[in-house]
Amino acid sequence: MSLLQTFIIGFVFSFIGSIPPGTINVSVAQLSLNKQFWAAMRFALAAGLIEYPYVLIAVKFESWITSTPMIIANFQVIAGSVMILLGIVNLWSTASPTKLTKKLQDSGFRKGLLISIANPLAIPFWVAVTAYLKSNDWVNTTGSNIYLYALAISLGTIALLSLVAILAKKIAPLLQHSQIVKNLPGWIFIVLGIYTFWEYVGG
Repeated sequence: MSLLQTFIIGFVFSFIGSIPPGTINVSVAQLSLNKQFWAAMRFALAAGLIEYPYVLIAVKFESWITSTPMIIANFQVIAGSVMILLGIVNLWSTASPTKLTKKLQDSGFRKGLLISIANPLAIPFWVAVTAYLKSNDWVNTTGSNIYLYALAISLGTIALLSLVAILAKKIAPLLQHSQIVKNLPGWIFIVLGIYTFWEYVGG
C-alpha cells in the first residue's frame, strides 16, 4: 500500500465527510455570507489544524474507544449540548453583539479554533471512518504513516471549507439584506443538537 494511496483516500474521505451540515461548515458559510470571506478562510484553516490532533487521537485510541460504547454515548451528549449552546450564543450575539463576539467574528481563526475544539464528535467519527478504511486495506496508519494520514484529512477539511466559503461568497449579494442569513446558523445548531440528543435517546 503506497503512501500516495493513504494520502488520497484520507483527503477524499475528509472532503466528503465535511459536506453534511454541521457546526463547522455552517459557521464558515455564515461568515462568508456576512461578507467576511477572509475570516471564513481563516476559520477553515483553524478547523483543519484542530482536525489533525483529533485524527491522531482517534487512530491511536481506536481499539480502546470502539470497545467502550459508553465513551461514544458521552461524546454524543457533549456534542448535542455544545451545538445547542452554540445555537443560543449565535442567536444572542446576532441580536445583541458584544465586543467579544465582534472580535471572534472578525478574527475567524480564533472562532474556528474554539468551535473546532468544542466539536468532540470529530473523534468518534474518525474512529469509525479509520476502522472502515483499515478493514478494507485502503489506508496504512502504522508508524509514521499516521501523520501523513492526519495531514491528508486536515487538508481535505480545509479544501471543503474553503469551497463552502467561496460558494457562500458568490450568493452573498443575493441575501445581503436578509435577516434569515444571520439567524439561520443559530437555528441549525439548535436543530442539530436536538437531533444528536434524539439519536442518543433512541440508541
